[in-house]
Amino acid sequence: MQNLSEDVPPNGKNRISKYAALLLKSRVALHEGSWLTYHKGTPFVPGGPDWPGAGVISDFNIDIDTEIDFFLTEAMEASAQVADNISLAQNIPGEDIGYDSSGNPYFTMFGSENLESYDEVLLWRDYDPTLGISHNVNHYINQNGGNSGYTRSFVDNFLMDNGLPIYASGSGYAGDDFIQDVKENRDHRLQLFMKAPGELRLTDAVDSDGSPLLIGIPDIIGLQETKDVTGYSVKKGFSYLESNVEGNSGSTGSIVFRAAEAYLNYIEASYLMEGSINEKAGQYWKAIRSRAGIEPDYEITVSATDMAKEAENDFAAYSAGELLNDPVLYNIRRERRSELIAEGMRLFDLKRWRALDQLKSEPHIIEGFKVWGPMEEWYEDEDGNSLLIEPGQGGVPNVSSSEESNYLMPYRINTGSGNPVSDGFSWAFAHYLNPIATEHFLITGPEGSTDPSSSIIYQNPGWSTQAGTGAEF
Repeated sequence: MQNLSEDVPPNGKNRISKYAALLLKSRVALHEGSWLTYHKGTPFVPGGPDWPGAGVISDFNIDIDTEIDFFLTEAMEASAQVADNISLAQNIPGEDIGYDSSGNPYFTMFGSENLESYDEVLLWRDYDPTLGISHNVNHYINQNGGNSGYTRSFVDNFLMDNGLPIYASGSGYAGDDFIQDVKENRDHRLQLFMKAPGELRLTDAVDSDGSPLLIGIPDIIGLQETKDVTGYSVKKGFSYLESNVEGNSGSTGSIVFRAAEAYLNYIEASYLMEGSINEKAGQYWKAIRSRAGIEPDYEITVSATDMAKEAENDFAAYSAGELLNDPVLYNIRRERRSELIAEGMRLFDLKRWRALDQLKSEPHIIEGFKVWGPMEEWYEDEDGNSLLIEPGQGGVPNVSSSEESNYLMPYRINTGSGNPVSDGFSWAFAHYLNPIATEHFLITGPEGSTDPSSSIIYQNPGWSTQAGTGAEF
């Protein structure tokens, strides 16, 4: 049995540790505290109107505000124990931070084969092809787009390195005619973790003429499983080693928990509790921003934040369908989005913030890079003929219409009846929680019962106990 009193497990950080457990505790507590904060007064919180548990649990009584304080306090205490004792991996940018990051610990932390030396990593999964345990992440992420990509709204949301949003006067934003321009003088997390043509692809292999192997233009018209969906390509988890790229032999480690999340958890929980940035939260926030190569004074960003502009790029500018009127809180959310890029936390955050209500009436159309501009010339054959086929031109379209937008709209390429999101991504409130399977109602009811209503558990709001049915609201 693992002794959680030890800072580092005796068998390495492939095993649970005290700090990994504390980080998980802070994540769960922050989720509960913030969920109750933003979903209070709805069926998604116990005791709320039309809460489905009312007909199942008798003599129910709860003080939601007391619960919120409890969970946020727990989140603060647990996350501080991690952040006060675990340092962040160092960002050591070169002259061209995006070209070759093979010597930058912040970058290599996500693409190394052994993560034990990174203090920030609290728990990670090891891979060893000689034992038949491998993956093909870099087979795709290094060589092609892997049927993924960052959205334009995400990329535009990153700050400049001077701490200003791209739309602010004096920001120095170079525009988005080319991917390289988009990354210029931006938050280092964008520069490090998004590809641009001409950056180094492998450090231990060269082209046939002896020149370095470089990243090419985004393949937006290739096979579905390998294409760059938006033109803005993922580079987080990227390995520069050929052995991790060729075939199904990937051996780079996979981070489960890292300490930066604890810094972010404390900042948010303490602000929700106290309504201001306390000294500890300020220290954590400046540490995160400094590591990202941004002006550490977050007040510069807060003062320049235009919430109407941010709403164009970020669902998290909303809660309960209303635009936030607190730029400090919004920038705390922005920090999470920028730091946890491509780590699978985004939907977790949007749901607990209740940041998707507005999509019910205002569906969002995904955009990618500015394909209809100078970059259009990238997609020509040797004779100068365009390889891009717009809808209605004849043949199978491979890009969205230039008349609709200068930016690639990957889900507007096919606007037929078989594409349910061609008019944008919408939202059903029921999807804030997943439905409980019909089988679970039957096995928790009286033995032999075929009636889901006889169960001792209740269905989540907006879902039926009838198998195969969709969301009700």
